[in-house]
Amino acid sequence: MKRSILFIFTFLLMSVTVSAQDYGQAATVRIWDNATAPHSNGLSTPEEEPERYRLANTSTAELFLYPADTTRTGHTGLGVVICPGGGYGRLAIDHEGFQVAQWLAANGITAAVLKYRMPNGHPEVPLEDAEQALRLLRGEVPGAEGFVCPKVGIMGFSAGGHLAAYASTMGAVRPDFSLLFYPVITTFPGHQGSFNNLIGKENRNAETDARYSLENQVTEQTPPALLLLSDDDTAVPPVSSTRYYNALKEHGIEASMHIYPTGGHGWGFHDDFRYKADWQRALLDWLQRFRKE
Repeated sequence: MKRSILFIFTFLLMSVTVSAQDYGQAATVRIWDNATAPHSNGLSTPEEEPERYRLANTSTAELFLYPADTTRTGHTGLGVVICPGGGYGRLAIDHEGFQVAQWLAANGITAAVLKYRMPNGHPEVPLEDAEQALRLLRGEVPGAEGFVCPKVGIMGFSAGGHLAAYASTMGAVRPDFSLLFYPVITTFPGHQGSFNNLIGKENRNAETDARYSLENQVTEQTPPALLLLSDDDTAVPPVSSTRYYNALKEHGIEASMHIYPTGGHGWGFHDDFRYKADWQRALLDWLQRFRKE
């Protein structure tokens, strides 16, 4: 009897684990974990899903792949690595992840949702996950055969927007373009929890804050960016986006910014964001310049 109960419990646990990783993707690529990655985030406790589609304590990087609808030729050849937000403490894998990926794929754009490792005070960790995801989708390393694209951009939401801009400014592998939704960019005024998780609260000082305020890292090599945000966002002040936009323009980088009157923070793919159709049109229109001829 005890063995039967144990078997049932184990089966249910396995089912939860499997279903938690089922986001409608066509394929999943395990990038690496703390033991095989260049650096570890120091987390040894199991990954968690404290609430549905909120992943925490992540220590294994994975890429969830969604192929472009081949009947849609408007954006042939484009791929996008998506970095969900969550303050560098968890990942909102649904409305800032696979829901967006499914929409992109339906519009002829190959999408890859990155389950990146939480930094836990090791800022190099999420960056190297994003870099490897870009390599995979470009075919520079094996693992994503059948999904490889000649032009690959990066998309990020909130702290995921910081990661997308981080890869665009300080990464060894740069995307072709970036799509930044209400991104965390600057430390002051900024979302302090994100920077505490990225850098480590005890490690922060004026030098680290300046380094990871990414408006300071823009150069002529930074890729073009589209920024989408709300004027009434109190969680991540719009100044993050405006400083990044200004830095891009100072270096002659193509950029476009849409500031919607209302919406607050974290709207992502939510239907109740009244400007959802507007940002979708703006994004698809902006991407036309990168499509394969």
